[in-house]
Amino acid sequence: MELIVTLLRELYQYREMIRSLVHRDLRGRYKGSMLGFLWTFINPLMQLVVYTVVFSNIMRMGIEDYYLFLFVALIPWMFFSTSITNGSSCIWANQNLVTKIYFPREVLPLSVVTANFINMLYCLIIVIAVVLLMGKPINYEAWLYLPLVFGIEYILTLGFTLIFSACMVYLRDLEHILGIVAMAWQFLCPIMYPVSMVPDYFFPYYNFNPMTPIIIAIRDILYDGCVPDVITLGMAATYGVVFLLIGIVSFGKLKKGFAEEL
Repeated sequence: MELIVTLLRELYQYREMIRSLVHRDLRGRYKGSMLGFLWTFINPLMQLVVYTVVFSNIMRMGIEDYYLFLFVALIPWMFFSTSITNGSSCIWANQNLVTKIYFPREVLPLSVVTANFINMLYCLIIVIAVVLLMGKPINYEAWLYLPLVFGIEYILTLGFTLIFSACMVYLRDLEHILGIVAMAWQFLCPIMYPVSMVPDYFFPYYNFNPMTPIIIAIRDILYDGCVPDVITLGMAATYGVVFLLIGIVSFGKLKKGFAEEL
């Protein structure tokens, strides 16, 4: 507990640095491209079109308003996968800062996750607009849970990013491995298919996926228009807190050797 309090105090002292790095990330993401910030919306929309064509017309999932069923889950997944794949190299990419200037090293993965989180919130505006335009049932009580669910996803993502970014300093091959892991992980989440399609014998193992309850909760709110189940929220919160603590502790131990390894 003392470790967390000390870390939070340090991060607060370096809040301007975090703000500056987040701003740099958001501004530089599409710098030099013709469409610029519009790529924030084009990328998920193009993925949505591809998946919708494949799973609605070729593989025929038979789900009503499949594009919306997919979209509400695809946006949070893209935030998670982009954060861990890009964030894993944040220490290595900023080795000049790490080796020459003192600051809490946690600032780097924190800024990456925060920038991606803000990017996801922009995309969420489109999702909510589509939900409203399509006349989906709106349960305002359920929508009050959205900040909670996204907050849980944020700390879960930060936990994994802390772990992977610290390990990447010692194992550079992890950068390539994570791309494969993220691709496989996506198919192990109920993004392109409903949970009901998961075989009964596999379901107990399926629930070990920390992104599963988050995707289910978000889909309950935005697609089905209902309040997420308490058990689902409890599982999501437990995974979020556990992996954040693991990330903080493991990063704290491994960061002591960053300067030597870089």
